[in-house]
Amino acid sequence: MSTYLINHLRIPGGVPNEAGLRYLEQVEATVKPYGGKWLANGEASIVEGAWPGLVVLMEFPDRAAAERWYTSPEYQEILPLRVNNSISDLVLIDSLPADYTVRGFAQQVRAAIAAATGADS
Repeated sequence: MSTYLINHLRIPGGVPNEAGLRYLEQVEATVKPYGGKWLANGEASIVEGAWPGLVVLMEFPDRAAAERWYTSPEYQEILPLRVNNSISDLVLIDSLPADYTVRGFAQQVRAAIAAATGADS
């Protein structure tokens, strides 16, 4: 099951500084051994709410690969170049099973509520 990394990225001044550029020049080499790839990178069209900054969307084969990449010595060595020169909200989220539906999720929640309260569903 794929795992996605989403980075809500804000770069002060809107243009990467020298350290930020060094990070960008090196980060790809740290991702490849873990099967990571970029799916999207750039400004988003905001349809609701606010999202100042950029979106980075990456895919890894699974959660373990994403976590191994993030904690790898190679990535940890360049990580300060990003965190000291930008603002990021970085999350990992797993993909859904092929048979997932939002309606099915709602039904599971209703069943769990009914089981917890002793009510019929």
